[in-house]
Amino acid sequence: MSVALVAGFMTLLDVSIVNVALPSIRAELHLGSGELQWVLSGYALTFGLLLVPAGRFGDARGRRNAFIAGLVVFTLASAAAGLATGPLWLVAARLVQGAAAGVVNPQVSGLIQQLFAPPDRGRPFGLLGATIGVSTAVGPLLGGLLIQAFGAAQGWRWIFYINVPIGAVAIALAARWLPGRPEERRERESLDPFGVVLLGVGVLLLLLPLVQERQWPGAGKWLLAVAAAVVLAGFVAWEWRFARHGTSLVDLSLFKVRSYGLGTLVGLCYFGGFTSIFFTYTLLLQSGLQYSALQAGLAITPFALGSAAASALGGRTVVRYGRPLVASGLVLVAVGLAATLVALDLVPGRGAGLAAALPLLVAGIGSGLVISPNQTLTLAEVPVRRAGSAGAVLQTAQRIGTAIGIAAVGSVFFSRLAGTGGDWESAFRASLYVTIGFVLVALVAALVDVGSGLRRQREQVAD
Repeated sequence: MSVALVAGFMTLLDVSIVNVALPSIRAELHLGSGELQWVLSGYALTFGLLLVPAGRFGDARGRRNAFIAGLVVFTLASAAAGLATGPLWLVAARLVQGAAAGVVNPQVSGLIQQLFAPPDRGRPFGLLGATIGVSTAVGPLLGGLLIQAFGAAQGWRWIFYINVPIGAVAIALAARWLPGRPEERRERESLDPFGVVLLGVGVLLLLLPLVQERQWPGAGKWLLAVAAAVVLAGFVAWEWRFARHGTSLVDLSLFKVRSYGLGTLVGLCYFGGFTSIFFTYTLLLQSGLQYSALQAGLAITPFALGSAAASALGGRTVVRYGRPLVASGLVLVAVGLAATLVALDLVPGRGAGLAAALPLLVAGIGSGLVISPNQTLTLAEVPVRRAGSAGAVLQTAQRIGTAIGIAAVGSVFFSRLAGTGGDWESAFRASLYVTIGFVLVALVAALVDVGSGLRRQREQVAD
């Protein structure tokens, strides 16, 4: 578990740690706005593309080898990113990094399913949830510390270099500690290559206009989303057909399980709001209020601390309280973000970071009660043999939610910024309403699951 969580932390950290380094990267490598967007979003794009195929491969051929191979590529790509001398080099390294992260991550949730019996999965999933929440939230702080320590010119390179020694140790320990799968237990049936292609094309068509939302003007880009819907409908039809003759890439029957279907929807909607907070808040602090990278990272730390503490608690209590725990966490997140709006109204200007600390702590506590319990509940009824691909579908939903959230929230943020002549605080407040909207949609999905569970309990009592 230690090896798996360190690798998961490292790959998820690179989603957010780059945010505070973008000004330094732009100055050093002379990147344009489109190239900066690809440094940030290209990682998430290839990450999302590889999750499901890699999860299915790990299920069928063994998770240990897939985990180690992905970690080797990720470590090498991190070194290449740190050595970048131009925009194309850095973007290419980030794309490879993201693809390798997409190979590593589904093996982590699959290993938990494999190594722990259902009643014992709450605690390891709690640790995984804490890893997901803290890695995303603490990224700006670690990035700010590295830039402060090594200077603006070299600090951004150490954001990538730091992965190299950690990755090397993790590779060695994974080879020693992670359980392999005996040859005779490896599935020899098809890995559904046509399904892999259909899903990859569909996800690519869906994510491209989202990650390029500000770089491709006009409404024509959304035709790609229509094409994505057509391709993904074809993927669903193919998977139903393929399942009659072999093991499909995605077991669509899992979505008939209430906990899995609604839990995946909660993950998609919550990550749409959760990750966009750090995107717009970092912009407000650094570009609007002239915070240093370190100061901006410190301002987000209360959320990370609250998330870490509550994730451990949520992992231990999720079996007892179930989906109501997730719903309670979502309420806390919404309340904390609404209180952040009030705090920024009461204390405008450079005091905003301190004023928002307590509301963000509350939101972080709520987040910790959402991510790890939702992961546990969503995968609770999934057979171990499909654990990797099922976990990968959940993570793909989270990555798609992240892309949708950043596109929607970023669009509102920059539109208001342009419309108000550069009022960063007004732009952030407008974008935060959209963030809260995503959280409330996730809350509705969680409440539907709570209501369905209560009805089923009443029916069982009546029987």
